[in-house]
Amino acid sequence: MAKVNIDAIDRKILQYLIKNARMPFLEIARECGISGAAIHQRVKKLDDAGVILGSRLEVEPSALGFDVCAIIGIKISDPGMNFETVKRLKEIPEIVECHFITGSYNILIKVYCVNNEHLMSTIFKGVLSIPWISDTETFISLSQAFSHQVDVEVVKD
Repeated sequence: MAKVNIDAIDRKILQYLIKNARMPFLEIARECGISGAAIHQRVKKLDDAGVILGSRLEVEPSALGFDVCAIIGIKISDPGMNFETVKRLKEIPEIVECHFITGSYNILIKVYCVNNEHLMSTIFKGVLSIPWISDTETFISLSQAFSHQVDVEVVKD
């Protein structure tokens, strides 16, 4: 994706929306000192350019009984199977993130499970059922220290 040029007002709009995607556009307009229509136009421009990927509701996994979070490194015996592997991994509902990475592994996934038995089943019956996966290494998260969006102020024009 090409880099999109955004100005200080766009950055301010993004900061408000990152903090609260439900913040009314008129409130953002007041904070930015521009009209509500201008906010709508700018948000649409950012959306059309692929800067804004949507808005979503976040759920606390442990509140739903998913008490185990694990990160799993996956080695693939045939790197030509990377995209087919991702297609198969996408079918496993416990997997919430999947990344192509550098280093010892080809793919890194994040999974949420109810307990360790559920994790073991997900690994053996799900992940390791993919024939060309040659090795995995599982890291159990004891606690998530933080999670946040990118800081729009880090990269300036």
